Amino acid sequence: MKVFRPVPRRLSRALSILFVLAWFAQMGLLVRRAYLQDAAHLAADLSQYGSTASWRGIYYRGEKIGFSVGQITPVEDGFEIKEDGRLQMILLGATTAVRLSTVARVDRSFALRSFSFGLDPGTGATQVNGRVDGRRLELEIATPSGRRTDVRELAEPPALSLNLSRRLAAGGLVTGARHAFSVFDPATLTNAPLLVDVLGRDVVRAAGRPIPAFKVRMTFGTLVSTSWIDDVGEVVREESPLGLVVVKESPERATALAVPGQVMTDILEASAVVPVPARRIENPNAVELLRVRLTGVDTSGSDLQGAGQTVTGDVFEVVDARTLRPGPRDPEAALFLHPEPFLESDAPEIVAEAALVVEASRVAGVRPGPRAHAERLVRHVNDIIEKKPTVSLPSALEVLRTRVGDCNEHTALYVALARALGIPARIAVGLVHLHGAFYYHAWPEVYLAEEDGGLWLPVDPTLNQFPADATHIRLARGGLDRQAALLPVIGRTRMDVLELRLAEGSAPVLVGRAAQDTRPLGMPSLPRRETGPGSCWRSSRGRR
Repeated sequence: MKVFRPVPRRLSRALSILFVLAWFAQMGLLVRRAYLQDAAHLAADLSQYGSTASWRGIYYRGEKIGFSVGQITPVEDGFEIKEDGRLQMILLGATTAVRLSTVARVDRSFALRSFSFGLDPGTGATQVNGRVDGRRLELEIATPSGRRTDVRELAEPPALSLNLSRRLAAGGLVTGARHAFSVFDPATLTNAPLLVDVLGRDVVRAAGRPIPAFKVRMTFGTLVSTSWIDDVGEVVREESPLGLVVVKESPERATALAVPGQVMTDILEASAVVPVPARRIENPNAVELLRVRLTGVDTSGSDLQGAGQTVTGDVFEVVDARTLRPGPRDPEAALFLHPEPFLESDAPEIVAEAALVVEASRVAGVRPGPRAHAERLVRHVNDIIEKKPTVSLPSALEVLRTRVGDCNEHTALYVALARALGIPARIAVGLVHLHGAFYYHAWPEVYLAEEDGGLWLPVDPTLNQFPADATHIRLARGGLDRQAALLPVIGRTRMDVLELRLAEGSAPVLVGRAAQDTRPLGMPSLPRRETGPGSCWRSSRGRR
């Protein structure tokens, strides 16, 4: 088997980027789905909101990162609820702005009839339209690359977070009451139960004055947030354990966004998990075994086992995937060959791109087969995608069009291409080591069927690794719905390094640099923050 030359070490390992989409699934829950646009169009976009509109400021760990505005308009057979806003934050030292939007049409009891959700990170808008007919949900997903439709039969009629507070108020808020809803999240295309507990009357300060409201606890999976809802169903304040706060403000105060240079909170950097004892792994490829104890993480799921990883209690053990050998065939592997709404493996463009990869392998004299094609895909995806932190719904077809993105985009495109070639592939999310800490990350797993069995193999096109190194600690498998399940652990996970075994001739080094060494990260392909006072991004050279 031919081994393809990796990219230079200062580039490859430095390209590990957090899966920020899951963060924005939660931001969408708090912001009530906004629609962000360039400053030049701000006034025109917001002019449609009158004196009855509700404005909110959005803060992350005390830093202003955006605002939202919304209003409810009576229509002939119910109401239309619409909200817009702006978000901006620092990702890897670069200011990132995103556009989001939701319009919900509800009946007079605020039951959902249809909705329209959009997100545009600047590379092209993704629009998700839905129509509800009882428990039947008809979806249309539109991107600059095309449109796809989907029909789902749900266990019960869905709600959106956008109309939830109004629906609660319409039914009457009573202290001690508990409500259960089925909430559809357009960002992840999943329907999940949400429990609402009305804790009691409270007075919260918002818009410069005290406002009486009901304090409500919302439990969405493992994520718990707190809202204060007034008697007419307006949310005056929301808080998330992630450090996100949304609070009612005057229009002038809400729209007073900080200029990019003043938005100093780096979401990716703030979520790093620093192990104890502090270790820096100079060459992750040399790791033969990593054993750590993780606290603050749910370890009960079956997703944690296999593909080189075993979990016992709260102890995770990952071995070098190059040592994995085929075992009994996985009868469920074929399930990971089918296209999905954002993994368009049957799209002609995806099929054609996969065929190009196979043809390039043939021309290069690579022996054909699933393993050779899986490796060639890693090199190909790493080569064609510009490494930039993005906030988008990672549609494989859109990634192929824009050729820009972070680990989510690399992973979505890889999985779709692999499935187009008949190679089962799925998404893994978890932690990966980078410069002395572990960062949240996404990567694919591919199933390789061989004569004596088969095996799931972790690979990483973002870092150009085949297979992925043993610092990849998987916490879940699946798309944005599974990534959102990790939100409660961000900022709460603690890691103890129990054992680190390196290949002969390698040695771990204590993490860190001399305090006077303030060189920026040597990555010309990525935006970076200027060094100096207030600059928290410090790192030694990337490595591989």
